[in-house]
Amino acid sequence: MSFFLRFSPHFSLSTSTSFLFPILPSSPSCSLPFHLPPHSPTPHITFCRYRRRGNSTRYGHFKVCSFSTIGVNGDAPYDGENPEEEEEEDEYGAEHIRASGGDGSEEEEEEDAIVSSLVLPERWDVLGLGQAMVDFSGTVEDEFLKKLGLEKGTRKVVNHEERGRVLQAMDGCSYKAAAGGSLSNTLVALARLGLRSVGATAINVAMTGSVGSDLLGGFYREKLRRANVQFLSEPIKDGTTGTVIVLTTPDAQRTMLAYQGTSSTVNYDISLSSAVSKTNILVVEGYLFELPDTIKTITKACEVARTNGALVAITASDVSCIERHLDDFWEILGNHADLIFANGDEAKALCNFNENESSAAAARYLSHFVPLVSVTDGPKGSYIGIKGEAVYIPPSPCVPVDTCGAGDAYASGVLYGVLRGISDLKSIGTIAAKVAATVVGQQGTRLRISDAVKLAESFAFQLDTPTLHSDVATDHISSIQSDGTLH
Repeated sequence: MSFFLRFSPHFSLSTSTSFLFPILPSSPSCSLPFHLPPHSPTPHITFCRYRRRGNSTRYGHFKVCSFSTIGVNGDAPYDGENPEEEEEEDEYGAEHIRASGGDGSEEEEEEDAIVSSLVLPERWDVLGLGQAMVDFSGTVEDEFLKKLGLEKGTRKVVNHEERGRVLQAMDGCSYKAAAGGSLSNTLVALARLGLRSVGATAINVAMTGSVGSDLLGGFYREKLRRANVQFLSEPIKDGTTGTVIVLTTPDAQRTMLAYQGTSSTVNYDISLSSAVSKTNILVVEGYLFELPDTIKTITKACEVARTNGALVAITASDVSCIERHLDDFWEILGNHADLIFANGDEAKALCNFNENESSAAAARYLSHFVPLVSVTDGPKGSYIGIKGEAVYIPPSPCVPVDTCGAGDAYASGVLYGVLRGISDLKSIGTIAAKVAATVVGQQGTRLRISDAVKLAESFAFQLDTPTLHSDVATDHISSIQSDGTLH
């Protein structure tokens, strides 16, 4: 039996396994909210956190642990699925489920070949906590909707029986199924970028959520696994995996039918507890705030993640969700969050700003409470907020084809930059903008493998750039010296 050891690129080999740094109050000389230097002689990190509640400012400690990847014989875990099977039957009699998000069978085969060489790490670089739902998307005629009594262009929540009736009616139609969701888009893009980075080890990505023990749950897990994202939560016995059916008519209108299934219940169980305690960044999907009692799970996960040295990122997800659960969002943002990902409308909703306020103003405001803020503003560009300032990131040139998934892709670029130890805010934002533009320039929400290869190669030179030292006024993230002092 042979073992191998692989360290993350932003940690050097060291006999020390953990370090403690005091969290400093906000001040002009304060360092980056967090920094993972790629070439430090020892794995140092600094963190600046301040929480304003009335006139009080909170202090604390931030623990960082070095980590490794340990595997046996280089074998990937076997989860009961056939890795060579390209199509699986749907439980409702649909003839075949075809995976979407790639370039076809050749890309699926390429993915399988790569997955077979992976092993589970001792510690994850990024762990996502979100809704696990299978997306069914197909093109239908208006008559199809009329026959089922569906109003075109609407979004409707359906029960188990209604979902089965629609899927049975789709039997024989041309449609695709995918392990869907905003968070999974981000995680897949990050995994694909991280797997193909030149001169750097792979970024280990996982997801937790709730799927049933049905065939769709197995399908969801397998599709993420093929994309090098491990789904860690155990299936709920006798549970039914959530789905979203997207029916597009010839006039390009989309009618959506959502069945929550097990995705409406995300409990803090043993598998989630274990995963959260072994990650460097926990990303929580904002849609979870909609679900009954899920705030308890989110709070506990954030607390355990921070206790074990992880950064916590929140995706804003949806304006209406924010408006309905604003207090819950701020409970997490004000006490646990290190990063927030939002578009301009979502950021303004979080700030309780009117629509006339700018996205830059929202980024600046949020950065008083969350150390690093990412706000996208469509074709206008984006902003990264830090210490009350907003750094403008120009949009990356592209010919727009489909804007769905642009924000998800942007978030993956930010996470990629942070994990690779890039210290320049402009560089991180530019990377994120390029990933987003690539997805906008294609049909579909997932970053393709071939595009991930090209992007990772184009980012390689930035990984070798010496750490830059300056303040926010010059659009850079401050760094620290090897002894932990500010530079």
